[in-house]
Amino acid sequence: MAKTESTFKNMVLVLFAISLVASLSLGAVYNLTKAPIAKAQQQKKEAAIKKVVPPFDQLEPVSVVPDGGGDPVVINKALKGGEVVGYAVETYTDKGFGGRIMLMVGFKSDGTIINTAVLKHTETPGLGDKMDIAKSDFPRQFQDQNPENFKLMVKKDGGSVDAITAATISSRAFCDAVERGFDVVKKEGGSK
Repeated sequence: MAKTESTFKNMVLVLFAISLVASLSLGAVYNLTKAPIAKAQQQKKEAAIKKVVPPFDQLEPVSVVPDGGGDPVVINKALKGGEVVGYAVETYTDKGFGGRIMLMVGFKSDGTIINTAVLKHTETPGLGDKMDIAKSDFPRQFQDQNPENFKLMVKKDGGSVDAITAATISSRAFCDAVERGFDVVKKEGGSK
């Protein structure tokens, strides 16, 4: 038997080969999963839009940068028979306890909130995640409220919103995202 000696050159070549195989595998998995993940995200958005506005025939999306700056907010004008039946606003806030929270909020033409749907969050399970209708009734208090006279702040801060118990930061963040959506609809929605 021939004895192989471990050399620096051999170790570098083996490490390079392992890294190459791992990189190619990772790239292949990414390419295989990219399309299904994008499709699932699009389906989730479409389901959220249908949940927050009345039945519609056509959507006209418009991307708007909020007055305070930041990432664009997407307003989906929902039309039925050429008439506006509502606005589905894909809004966000970076004030969540766990980071960015993304919501879909439906508004009537006068600014009244129709419904809300959580698109994405990383809030604490059992606490902040109660902003989702599947976990608690917290979002129901926003339905049929017009932010012109319904203060989108938790009661602790002088607003109209009952905060989620032990999740005030998440509740404030939810209000912030809804407020951002309302501001954009008020600014852009009615004039389109």
